[in-house]
Amino acid sequence: MTSLVQNLHLGIGEIKVVIKDTIDIQKYPTCAASPTLANVSAAIKHADVVENILEHDCEIIGKANLHELAFGITGLNEYTGSPINPKYLHLIPGGSSSGSATAVAEKICDFSIGTDTGGSIRLPAACCGVYGLKPTYGRISRKGVLPQYSSLDCVGPFAMNMLIQAMQIIDPTFDLSKVQHNQVHIPRVGILRVDADDLVWECINRHVSQINDIHFEEMELSHFNAAYEAGMTLISYENWHSFSHLLTTGKLGTDIRKRLLAASQITIEQYEKAQDVQHLFKAELDLLLKKYDALLLPTLPTAPPLLSEINDPLKLLNLTALVRPFNVSGHPAITLPLETELGTPVGLQLVSGHNKDEKLCLIAKIFDPNKSHQFKKQMVIDK
Repeated sequence: MTSLVQNLHLGIGEIKVVIKDTIDIQKYPTCAASPTLANVSAAIKHADVVENILEHDCEIIGKANLHELAFGITGLNEYTGSPINPKYLHLIPGGSSSGSATAVAEKICDFSIGTDTGGSIRLPAACCGVYGLKPTYGRISRKGVLPQYSSLDCVGPFAMNMLIQAMQIIDPTFDLSKVQHNQVHIPRVGILRVDADDLVWECINRHVSQINDIHFEEMELSHFNAAYEAGMTLISYENWHSFSHLLTTGKLGTDIRKRLLAASQITIEQYEKAQDVQHLFKAELDLLLKKYDALLLPTLPTAPPLLSEINDPLKLLNLTALVRPFNVSGHPAITLPLETELGTPVGLQLVSGHNKDEKLCLIAKIFDPNKSHQFKKQMVIDK
């Protein structure tokens, strides 16, 4: 199904893991599913997150496919072949971490690792009907991750039944015991009213109405839309500085070339203005999360498009409208699989305070639509 760009057998553990091909694995090149990097030298050492995985009962079985250079949201890739969405065959897999999501949905691994700069974990997770977590910015080391610098990007896991254990493996500081019982037993949850299709909100509201013993309040964030626009500016400006030299190869995919050329027009003044919005939105969200343990909203504003509808991937960037703002603020955000009455995936998103990733995962257990053991407390893992 083209979920993997390379098969591997690293480690001898029972837990099977797939790693996005923007993350260094020693002795193998990190190509980011791009022909422009096909001849790069092999990585001289593992990324920090790979080291953590191999220190546990894990085997890395492959490098995951992705949208070229992790700079697109459809997850499609003409060069490597596009991952197929296993559950929703006619829909896009979502990007950029498409192969990481489809590998979990395909059940070829127990969990996978992706990266999320503007929704690149949560969007494909929602499209493919799996669970995905964007941790707090800076919580998981990005050492050994492409691009080398990003003010937005986070390393995080996809899974179907062991997301918490995945976090315990990749983050040595992840400790459920520090969460206060009252914060997850009857959490205070705010419903963030955002623009989404009626069918999406009907799905969210129907699911929330089945949750007992929680008082919900509705609210809005005044800087939410501005944060989305700021996120577009920040990622474009930073990716221009990381990847503009690849334009001279003449090998970039058409959509990536267009995005980089557009990014070349962003000025330092526009970038700094986006940073100002970033600070304002973070402060607004921090204040709101003093009142609530978590915020709830859809992951996707609309159902994912059909593969046959993809004429210009750049026109689909609004699919990240509800996920990108939390890259800008740096808050942890998780998506749980939800379907509309028509059987299309949308996802339910929960957001919590900075470095409250443990609390977020435990609150997510309450909202788990499958009522599986997905978010139950896992065994203590020996470090």
